[in-house]
Amino acid sequence: MAWSTTFRFITMEKTEQWDDDLHSLQLSFGVTEFLVIAPLSASGVVLDAPEASKLLSTVAIALSNCCSNWPAFVPVHDPSRKAYIGIQNMGTALTRRFDSDRIGSQVPVRLMHLEGLYELFVSKFALTALDFSTNCFSVCSTMRLTYRTPFADADTGGQDNINQETEGDTVGLNHIRTQWDDNCPWAEWYSAEDPIKGFELTAIWGNKMFEGSIEMAELENESPFDAEKWLLLPVISQYMIDDSIGKFGFASQLNCLVSALEKSFEAKYLEDFVSAENSDISKLSDSIPPPSVVDRILKELFHDGVENYNSIEFGCRNSRVIKGAPLGSLFTQFCLHLLWLGKCNIRAIATLWIEFVRELRWCWEESQPLPKVSASSTIDLSTCLVHQKLQMVDLYDLFDQSHNVLLKERPENDRSLRPVVGHHSEEVGASSSTSQGHGTRSGVLLPKNEKRRGSQGVVESMMLLHSFQNMHAPSIQDAPPMTEDMHEERLQAAEAFGNLLSFSGQLERDILSSDMSAFKAANPDAMFEDFIRWHSPGDWESDETGDKCIHGVVESMNSSWPPKGRLSQRMAEHGSLWRQIWNTSPAIAASEQKPLLDPIREGEKILHYLETLKPHQLLEQMVCTSFRASADTLSRTKFGDFRILKVKIDQLYSTLASTLKSLQDHFLEADELINNLKQLCVLFEHIEKLVIMAASIHLKLSDAPRLSDAIFQEYFNFYLPKLGTGLATLCFDKVFNIKQVVKVHERDVVAGFFPPPTANQSWRKVLSMGNLLFGHEPSLREIVFSVNDNVSHGQFSGSNTAASPEDIETHRMYICGTSNDLRAALSVTSWD
Repeated sequence: MAWSTTFRFITMEKTEQWDDDLHSLQLSFGVTEFLVIAPLSASGVVLDAPEASKLLSTVAIALSNCCSNWPAFVPVHDPSRKAYIGIQNMGTALTRRFDSDRIGSQVPVRLMHLEGLYELFVSKFALTALDFSTNCFSVCSTMRLTYRTPFADADTGGQDNINQETEGDTVGLNHIRTQWDDNCPWAEWYSAEDPIKGFELTAIWGNKMFEGSIEMAELENESPFDAEKWLLLPVISQYMIDDSIGKFGFASQLNCLVSALEKSFEAKYLEDFVSAENSDISKLSDSIPPPSVVDRILKELFHDGVENYNSIEFGCRNSRVIKGAPLGSLFTQFCLHLLWLGKCNIRAIATLWIEFVRELRWCWEESQPLPKVSASSTIDLSTCLVHQKLQMVDLYDLFDQSHNVLLKERPENDRSLRPVVGHHSEEVGASSSTSQGHGTRSGVLLPKNEKRRGSQGVVESMMLLHSFQNMHAPSIQDAPPMTEDMHEERLQAAEAFGNLLSFSGQLERDILSSDMSAFKAANPDAMFEDFIRWHSPGDWESDETGDKCIHGVVESMNSSWPPKGRLSQRMAEHGSLWRQIWNTSPAIAASEQKPLLDPIREGEKILHYLETLKPHQLLEQMVCTSFRASADTLSRTKFGDFRILKVKIDQLYSTLASTLKSLQDHFLEADELINNLKQLCVLFEHIEKLVIMAASIHLKLSDAPRLSDAIFQEYFNFYLPKLGTGLATLCFDKVFNIKQVVKVHERDVVAGFFPPPTANQSWRKVLSMGNLLFGHEPSLREIVFSVNDNVSHGQFSGSNTAASPEDIETHRMYICGTSNDLRAALSVTSWD
């Protein structure tokens, strides 16, 4: 017969009594090093008792000849009993024998209680058969109890629902079972399984001497709060530990979106993915959503929840480095809805986008406002182009009135005096020619009794050069908003003319002319030099520190007015472009001017862009927006002060920004780009799991921040080997079994995980063991009995025994089990 050998040893000199790293044989028999000899058979045990004894004696002699005092064990009996016999040579005189067995059926009632277990141990060394309760035997004992939090019971919950509904309709309607993550930010899109299935609480009583079964009965009646130490272990769900990739939360849907991006290069137009003639482009498994689903999504996007975009609290500021739409915006909502539309295939995306643009056009034609679009007066160029286009539609106010002008006037009492200095000076100054001239009055003089129009208020410390009147700041048209592609078009046009400084676009001319007309209307007796002093003070070369105040003008008008100064060289040149525009600009208030850009034409251009967007261009912006929105959603999770997780989230944003930038700039080939994005999905899944774990821990242990932080730190160290971005899985420990010490002031928080059982739960449970925790008996009880004796005295003494004050453990019994399962291991040291 072939045999297998298993051995184990510990390098440390001393280990804890209840160390979780101990092997079951080390814990059962109190040994450190050991050797196991087992047959290589189907059962793995020695069924014949004489054969087992002979094998054990042979191994013991062999170990003795090697000057080794390692104990040797042989598995015996039926494999289900997990029984062993063993022997250890402790020198020339002492031998230690081991024996263990298990009761796997109903345990005798006497052995369910500590009193009966104490008597069982005492019977192994007592020399009398008298009643053990009348005799005193000093026995050292230590105990470890394990409590498991009750799991959700569907049957009990259903019965509770029925009972409450019979009490009243209101109670029945209000009794709705909620999910653990209902208040988490990702709950709007999916419900995550709770990563913590429960907790295991370990209560440990230290070594204590007992002199009778009555004292053991008293110990059984003690509360777990009387234990010397508490340890807490979270029971982690297997999906938080296994190596499955692409099957979890946002990460799984982002991975599908990347696959859709890969297929988007196969066609030039989105309609090609929808039409039946081109169905061979995409897989047959890529189904088109039914019209009812499309209508539901469009209703949620355009008709439900039309709250103001500015009222939504957006995500982390780190997300601005990612060129996508902000969280809560219309395009972001479109992307997130598509993420959870089946497997997010390219055909579903094309179908929903076409209907989305049709809905936009309907809103345009019916002058309906767009929901979830920023009301800001500027275009956010850090976002994706689709979001910028939607912002443009809102800024032009095209949905309210297609003929409405761009200017949005504010009430006069809301206006604050703003000395607009240098407004458009850089933009328009670059469009001017450079020459030199003198500061003479020019421009068309308007009648002095002409009514002032479009004034925002007096400009402090400035007066008109000719009339000595206070200068008024005009209300001017806002600069027309422009998206990123519009800026690029202007730059390309300027480069086509050569030097950018010599290029004067029509839009710049219109802006300058509008400002001059508004200035003339607000200051009827103004001259060109007055406009330059207000609009572009850098082009007014003054010889004094500033204009005189009105009081100074009255006293010394002849000596100090007008102020000494002149136009700059480029403004004073004969034929200056600025002067030409000034001479031809009529005095018209901004409220009476036509808009700088035609809103109808610009709106049609926006819709044309959205209708003709190429598939890969749409998918690229959707990928960036979806990653950004998913990261922002996770970053809004409340998980306490887990600093290491905050660092990982910041690192995730940096990784997202660098990887997605190559997508936007088209630096890489398609295959390499897709591979990088799939690796990014793997990293995102790891961070997503950590965030959900942190949220669950914080939710359950928010009143014990030290304990929650310690648990998450240990889990993070356990999970750390998986935080790579490779697609291949890593080999690492599959079991999380690190317990945390519960301090005294934290025990009440942990005890809250064990609520008293309900009436329906109580009648079904038969309590057979003591040491109850709010009505919950331990799921596992482990106890160690031991008796020590001096080698030179008592039954272990002999003629050849040298006197030694050191005690040895003569008898030891480890008992582990419940009311339905009991395992006992006995070790006896004898004089041979």
